[in-house]
Amino acid sequence: MPSGSWSMPVSPDSAAIATSPQTEGGFAVYVHWPFCQSKCPYCDFNSHVAANVDQAQWTRALLRELDHMRDLSGPRSVRPVSFGGGTPSLLLPETVEAVLSKIAALWAMEEGAEITLEANPTSVEAGRFRGYRAAGVNRLSLGVQSLDDAELKFLGRLHTAEEALAAIALARDTFPRLSFDLIYARPGQTREKWEAELRAALAHAADHLSLYQLTIEPDTAFAKLYEKAAFALPDDADAPELYAPTAGICAEKGLSAYEVSNYAAPGAQSRHNLVYWRYDDYVGVGPGAHGRIGTGASRLATRARRTPGEWIAAVGRDGHGLEAVEEISPAEQGDEMMLMGLRLEEGVSLARHARLSGNDIAPARIEALVADGLLVREGDIVRASAEGRMVLDAVLARLLA
Repeated sequence: MPSGSWSMPVSPDSAAIATSPQTEGGFAVYVHWPFCQSKCPYCDFNSHVAANVDQAQWTRALLRELDHMRDLSGPRSVRPVSFGGGTPSLLLPETVEAVLSKIAALWAMEEGAEITLEANPTSVEAGRFRGYRAAGVNRLSLGVQSLDDAELKFLGRLHTAEEALAAIALARDTFPRLSFDLIYARPGQTREKWEAELRAALAHAADHLSLYQLTIEPDTAFAKLYEKAAFALPDDADAPELYAPTAGICAEKGLSAYEVSNYAAPGAQSRHNLVYWRYDDYVGVGPGAHGRIGTGASRLATRARRTPGEWIAAVGRDGHGLEAVEEISPAEQGDEMMLMGLRLEEGVSLARHARLSGNDIAPARIEALVADGLLVREGDIVRASAEGRMVLDAVLARLLA
């Protein structure tokens, strides 16, 4: 195990993961590693292709920005840490250990804290898995995306289906918890094809799956190809047909739909993402990272510079790479909470929304959405119905108008 000053977290206990939508006080740390071996054509994340990265320099910069975030947040108890990107599995295990040691030195680390690292399934990156485990990572999130070589080539992925299955097997042997991603609603994908692919994937799944519909994001390579009619996606009528059977098939394997795109065994929900969706506090370090930090009666939104060169220069100059620290108005807090919380199957507390926003949502709006079968209300809690989750943007537009 790399030398360090903190003890490796034990595996999270399912009983420790609260299920109430009124949960408050969760605090997370997000670490963004912006570099990739190649840019996937569908990706609009803040990622940059770089052949050589001075990881020692970047480690020092991340540690310095963490110091600044501690100044903003004050003392907290960290529930999850997540390394995202970009491609965090390009990080050296020593870099991961150094960052985790710094976080543990700045804040209290909860017993059983969830430590997630996103990884790609190439053989080179899978070779680092044991090093990440020794550094303290106890949950891996694999970007599998498909188990078909032709589809992986279309998606611009560098791994094969065989490498993906080998990485899944190694990850299951190495980490207490494992999630992997699949992308559906691809060109030519029928309901029958998706059901077969999902069942095949579930045969290898551990306790969590993230299933994302392929969408065309602006300024991506796919956006340019789509404009030229190089390929077509399932139309608006067909996409729900692909989504509709997904929850039932996952439930057969004991994974319930706790969020629009995420399925988990009991107690295996992503703690880090729950902090976002439950509108709790988190800090983000690295290029383009965002944060939400409660400071007494107010709440701050932080945003870092996106370009790696600009970010690291700013850290060297100012001690952080932030380009904006803004106070979020009560109305914006209420909207953000609802936008995130209605993605969860557990729903949202109307009392907490009113406390944050300073206003109640008009009962007539809620009643109309309930009457249309798009919302369910149970006392203080509102949640999207199965039908509502398929048209969530429209539900939110009506609710928050």
